[in-house]
Amino acid sequence: MDGRDFQVRYVKVDKAGSEEHLDWGNGPSKNTEASPFIDLEKDDPETNLALYEDEIHRRPVVSTILQGLVSYNPVQPGEKEHQQGEGKKVPRKNQLGTLIGVYLPCLQNILGVLLFVRLSWIVGMAGVLEAFIIVFMCCATTMLTAISMSAIATNGIVPAGGSYFMISRSLGPEFGGAVGLLFYLGTTFASAMYILGAVEILLTYIAPQMVLFGTITGPEGMGNLFNNMRVYGTALLVIMGAIVFVGVKFVNKFATVALACVILSILAIFIGFFVTAGIPPSEPKICVIGEILVNPPDKDCSYMGPNNTVNDLWKVYCGEETNATCDPYYDENNPRKIPGIPGLGRDGVFVKNGLNSYMLAGDAAPRREGFPERYEIVADITTTFTVLLGIFFPSVTGIMAGSNRSGDLKDASYSIPRGTIGAIATTSTIYLTSVLMYGGTADGRLLRDKYGDSMGKGMLAAQVCWPNEWVVLIGSFLSTVGAGLQSLTGAPRLLQAIAKDNVIPLLGIFSRQSSRGEPTFAFFLTLLISEVGILIASLDAVAPIITMFFLMCYLFVNVASALQTLLKSPNWRPRFKFYHWTLSILGAGLCVALMFISSWYYALAAMVLAGGIYKYIEYRGAEKEWGDGIRGLALSAARYSLLRLEEAPPHTKNWRPQILVLCKLDDDLVPQHKQLLTFASQLKAGKGLTMVAAVVEGEYVDNYGTWQAAKQSLKRVMEEEKVKGFCEVMVTPNVTQGLCHMIQTAGLGGLNHNTVVLGWPHGWRHATDPNSWKVFIETVRNVSAGHQALLVPKGVQLFPDNNEKYTGTIDVWWIVHDGGMLMLLPFLLKQHKVWKNCKMRIFTVAQLEDNSIQMKKDLEHFLYHLRIEADVQVVEMMTSDISAYTYERTLMMEQRNQMLKQMHLSKKESRKEIQSLTDMHRSRKPSTTLSESTISEVDEEEPFASGKKAKTKGDYGSLHEKVQNVVDIHHKAHHDSKGEGASPDDVLLEGATPTDEPVPKKKVLPPKGDFGNLLDIKPDERNVRRMHTAVKLNEVIVQKSHGAKLVLINLPGPPKMKAGDENYMEFLEVLTEGLERVLMVRGGGREVITIYS
Repeated sequence: MDGRDFQVRYVKVDKAGSEEHLDWGNGPSKNTEASPFIDLEKDDPETNLALYEDEIHRRPVVSTILQGLVSYNPVQPGEKEHQQGEGKKVPRKNQLGTLIGVYLPCLQNILGVLLFVRLSWIVGMAGVLEAFIIVFMCCATTMLTAISMSAIATNGIVPAGGSYFMISRSLGPEFGGAVGLLFYLGTTFASAMYILGAVEILLTYIAPQMVLFGTITGPEGMGNLFNNMRVYGTALLVIMGAIVFVGVKFVNKFATVALACVILSILAIFIGFFVTAGIPPSEPKICVIGEILVNPPDKDCSYMGPNNTVNDLWKVYCGEETNATCDPYYDENNPRKIPGIPGLGRDGVFVKNGLNSYMLAGDAAPRREGFPERYEIVADITTTFTVLLGIFFPSVTGIMAGSNRSGDLKDASYSIPRGTIGAIATTSTIYLTSVLMYGGTADGRLLRDKYGDSMGKGMLAAQVCWPNEWVVLIGSFLSTVGAGLQSLTGAPRLLQAIAKDNVIPLLGIFSRQSSRGEPTFAFFLTLLISEVGILIASLDAVAPIITMFFLMCYLFVNVASALQTLLKSPNWRPRFKFYHWTLSILGAGLCVALMFISSWYYALAAMVLAGGIYKYIEYRGAEKEWGDGIRGLALSAARYSLLRLEEAPPHTKNWRPQILVLCKLDDDLVPQHKQLLTFASQLKAGKGLTMVAAVVEGEYVDNYGTWQAAKQSLKRVMEEEKVKGFCEVMVTPNVTQGLCHMIQTAGLGGLNHNTVVLGWPHGWRHATDPNSWKVFIETVRNVSAGHQALLVPKGVQLFPDNNEKYTGTIDVWWIVHDGGMLMLLPFLLKQHKVWKNCKMRIFTVAQLEDNSIQMKKDLEHFLYHLRIEADVQVVEMMTSDISAYTYERTLMMEQRNQMLKQMHLSKKESRKEIQSLTDMHRSRKPSTTLSESTISEVDEEEPFASGKKAKTKGDYGSLHEKVQNVVDIHHKAHHDSKGEGASPDDVLLEGATPTDEPVPKKKVLPPKGDFGNLLDIKPDERNVRRMHTAVKLNEVIVQKSHGAKLVLINLPGPPKMKAGDENYMEFLEVLTEGLERVLMVRGGGREVITIYS
């Protein structure tokens, strides 16, 4: 520094978002007098970045971010805890390079047991050409997968956890968890394969005298061999498990020894190949009869024994007598001994072994049945190209051994691509060269001898090697044991990593670890699964299982890379220059092809298992968001589908209600009527679009937290009510305008709603909210303006829950045609288990001029073509006179509305009107006079005057009640003034009008004032007719459908003028009186159901 005063302030932000300010400096003390001028020479970042001083307190500066990135230390899961438990200092960064960290571990895991005990047999059965194709296909698959994996590894910093973390973070929790489990199972079964291979080498080639159950030669000895492998395999598993459990250090150290053994054994084999080219080996000699390989007990491979005596071959082919008739094949192909390994390039061996020699189980030669009792060496399994492919593929697995050590690498993005691809190139060269070498060195009949019975239980690779067979025997055994130890070490940690991600809740117990940081529970599960593989006992049966698991894993690696490229993910910027998405597609195609080629039923089983894990994670877990490619795929698919929906509106045959449910929230931000959502879920049954919306009154800037809480509340209720859809909350100063915006803008593109579900304002006459019913009517008006269907459930609190089952009827009252909504809705409801057992009845109204009989026939014919089963009834409504009850009901409605309008006068005028009304009643009849308490209560109410603050909701509710009381008293006083004999059910004479009512002779006129004019109000003739319709329809509906579980009826259109809003609400109330569950339906103006297919 240059000696200037300075002060540095670091802002550290923890995960919770809180800030911790750390100040260090040698500048002036805090008590120094502040200067009135700005000191531009100070290095205070808050001074230099004064424009961003508010941001610096909330967000870290660039230097802090860079420091955190540079000091990033990826550590293997459990490693840090393990090192800390041993009292060691945890290193800041690991320093393994490409050679030690990636190349050699991959080399060790790829070059496994099958190279020594099965590759020569595969060449003998498939021939050089097809064996080369098998090996090339497998190596090409792993090479393409490695290229895809390199692209993922170079797309940013590789975290600890290796291949599973790369796959899961690229494909998401569902696919990541499924593939991770398959990878784990493949690694675990691989340990079983290595153990079985080690036991086979031990019992067959190193120490045959250790056999416990009889002979293991020939077909009759296969059962004994498998039993021996089960016993020794289990014992070896216990020993290896104890070594892994006690100390991982020994495993890591033994890995170096095992790798040295592998390299030394391969060098010995290849040196031996070239040695045989110059010096043909004298051993082994094999006994053949034509194409049949035999192994007589007396080792005599002549036509007859010495001095024309009977040998073992003569006995089994001819008989006990020297002059007996022999088997024709024996006579035509005299037994003879030939060199089993003629030498590299000698006697045309390469050409002879060029084509395949597949055999069925029990065959001694291609297309010739064998007889083990004649000492013929027969095939133990049926061989085909696909079977051999499934057996060989595990030989090329292990390519992810380097990526699994990503936490130990100095630069994982640099080392993983180079080390993995280099190891695959090396091992592919070894395998392909070995195919050519075996095909050009050994006799085909000896190549087909899987267990070396013709050589006295000898391993062909050991017979070829130089200088001594024990180099390969000991080396192959130790390398196989080492590979098994590596699998038993890596598999539990992989399972622990999956469990720690918590994408599969069922595996939570396996995330636990011991005090030394070891995944104890996962380790014991790994031992159990490995024991299952050992009990299978057959190496050829376990190998295809491993093939499926690894091919599934490699498939998803290629898919992940291809998806990221094709979807052009913004974060997909791999530094690996030799990658192209076509390589990933080709690799994925090869994986699928190899799966079904090797074993189609194993392939289906693996896919079903992966699909089951995927669905389980999707249902129970998957609460992770890793920015994976599957999300991008879903977004692209959604975009494509939305653009297709925009092209044209849906055809009538495809029309279904896409619902927007408008909810009202209470003070706790919970929907007041959850049954609205329940009804929506029953109507949709999980199909189509369902949106749930709510409006919060206020300013968005001040209510952002409320907005979030309301949205979470809606999501929670939707989950409880099993509504599959989306939710949205809008904060707006005006609720009506907010609902209008929702109706207009909800949805996206062609994926928008066509039906609105709106709750009925229960108790609207005495509502505490002065605008509750006005909001309802305005919303009805807005929905109608948008030509959308409207569903208004009334009595929604009585609607059934999803766990109930109704039996009864669903009654449809078809008054006017609405495009078929009334027909379609009951059919959709009956698809749900709640309404499934209900029967459908359709009622329609016939006028005087209608032919009700023909009308019923036409309706039944129409329903037949609609494929809807329903009982049809036609109700005749004759023209009748308007009853006094209807007239009186209309009069009370208009008096109440007029009085509510007058309550908006000033306080002084209102008191005058109420007082004049009270005085008038006192002068007319004492029994109907307003009490002083009533006057005082009404007098205390503050009216809604312009320019004054509106009353509270509670005040408005009590005011409504008092207004209704005044109207009722007016109504009673009016009847009393006409005489006691009047009845509300009196019917007016035909031709008379409500205005012809006689005026009493001694009528005391009220004082001048609006309340006084209530008695002079004459009902509007149109309102009387509408009320008459509502009353008559209600009487018929209650009579016919009083026992129905649900009644559907046409919702009348809202009034065009707002002056009639109050009357509209009264009409709907009268229309639905006496009915428990009513669904009022208003169509959107288009046909929604058709008779055509």
